[in-house]
Amino acid sequence: MGKIKKVAVIGGGAAGFFAAISVKEHHPEAEVSIFEKTTKVLSKVKVSGGGRCNVTHDCQDVAELIKAYPRGGKSLTSIFHAFQPSDTIRWFEEHGVPLKIEKDGRMFPTSNSSQSVIDCLQNELMRKKIDLKLSSVVEQLSKNEDTWTLHLKDDQTQSFDRVIITTGGSPKKAGFDWLANLKLTIIPPVPSLFTFNMPNEKVKTLMGIAATTAQVKIEETKIKTQGPVLITHWGMSGPAILKASSYGARELAEKEYKFNVRINWLEEFNAEQVFNLLAEASQTSPQKQIAKLNPTSLPNRLWNFLLEKSEIQEERRWNEVGKKKLRHLAEIITNDRYKVEGKTTFKEEFVTCGGIALKDINLKTMESKHLKGLYFAGEVIDVDAITGGYNFQAAWSGGFVAGKLQ
Repeated sequence: MGKIKKVAVIGGGAAGFFAAISVKEHHPEAEVSIFEKTTKVLSKVKVSGGGRCNVTHDCQDVAELIKAYPRGGKSLTSIFHAFQPSDTIRWFEEHGVPLKIEKDGRMFPTSNSSQSVIDCLQNELMRKKIDLKLSSVVEQLSKNEDTWTLHLKDDQTQSFDRVIITTGGSPKKAGFDWLANLKLTIIPPVPSLFTFNMPNEKVKTLMGIAATTAQVKIEETKIKTQGPVLITHWGMSGPAILKASSYGARELAEKEYKFNVRINWLEEFNAEQVFNLLAEASQTSPQKQIAKLNPTSLPNRLWNFLLEKSEIQEERRWNEVGKKKLRHLAEIITNDRYKVEGKTTFKEEFVTCGGIALKDINLKTMESKHLKGLYFAGEVIDVDAITGGYNFQAAWSGGFVAGKLQ
């Protein structure tokens, strides 16, 4: 293939912007255009992390980093070696967006605003004279020798030397129909990163309460995660729940989102250790009301809820609760059981498991193995991660490597 003169990037999200910028860094003479079907760009960047944008994760070991990707994993090793979180941090700092590390490893702009990231990427587009075409719907792609043609809505066509597809995830396989003529292998998409609905569980009355060190196990699977669990008015959310939904995306879809979950509210303790903690409280403060002396790190409202679940009256004094009841309470705290009947996904932050099969892509270059000059990056491929900035890191890394157009 000859000199690269014109490049089309389809999709105006994080991967699309970064791929377009990478093309101009590696091929300064090329004309680059981004085609975005809506009137908005970087919409996920805007809402990510509660409007702060979780840019990446503080993980400098690629072998450790790939563990955060239930779909992708080791296949992503080469793109992460080419552009890893340390490169992301350096790139944004060099472009006026310093990042900070939070205690759980997530990284955000020091401004605490996703607008900093959006402004940075849009400024770089202008600086590099990248053409952004909004409301530009690409309905089909076709190839003639070394030239790719974009068939746009209203029967318009435009031709390019290279095309990078960064259209993001789609909730339905029909979202990939515009690529049907290319005969790519599409892994049917299902939701990932969702919260658990518990319509018939009383725990919802504790909405807003969080346990900071919980363990989540999904019955009849191998899925087990740790981290904060947030109780919501529909059920449970928080990092441990979102991680479980990511690891179990396909399995839980097959169960039609009906399953049982076990919670150890004190992840660092087993039942025997919790019993010893309770027994010690009983010995040292026998006359205290059990509801008014919480010897655990659990929020008091959750403590009282678990007392009720264990059939221990709140007004009881510690010396009035026998060992059998304390053992039962310790079992409830470390092996609590809830019925999940559905999921909740947030449209703006929607993450899917599925997309263009990795076996169709050369993961050293992000080029199609069968269609020369066609590249991919971001969630359009069958890669997704647990919560914590990892999905954006895959977008930055994939976009950077695709943009080299090797």
